[in-house]
Amino acid sequence: MSEQIVRAIQDDYPDDFAWCHGCGRLNESGYHFRTGWQGDETITIYKPSDATLHSGGIPGYVYGGFIASFIDCHGTGSASLALHRKNGFEPGSGEEPPRFVTASLQVQYRKPTPQGVELKAVGKVEEIHPKRFKVYTEVYADNELCATGEVEAVVMPKTFGQN
Repeated sequence: MSEQIVRAIQDDYPDDFAWCHGCGRLNESGYHFRTGWQGDETITIYKPSDATLHSGGIPGYVYGGFIASFIDCHGTGSASLALHRKNGFEPGSGEEPPRFVTASLQVQYRKPTPQGVELKAVGKVEEIHPKRFKVYTEVYADNELCATGEVEAVVMPKTFGQN
């Protein structure tokens, strides 16, 4: 039986900011990545559908752009989890979590990621400024390390979404 995330930080994002293609729960065509705690690390588990996998790449392997999106959304979700916890809250507490945006994204592809298996992103979060976090992520397919990444995430400016 695969691991599950009971309560993810994305479950608590306000509706106005729940439309990301990667982690937006309200985006009908999105992936719906969900990030939660596993001890002191963060975790996102996802099994790409056939439709997801046929959006590019080499047959039999997951498209590298999908892996980058997976690391990106895992990173911003992890930063949100970390600051929410620092503020004294956990997912499901009723408090709106902080939203983060990506300041930088680095991805290293370690080996081809096979299709048809569950992917797991595991993150370690480091606060580098009260509004800036760095998340180190490892992506596993069938318990084999396929990619690593680093996301620098910043608290979303209040002006985001305003025209």
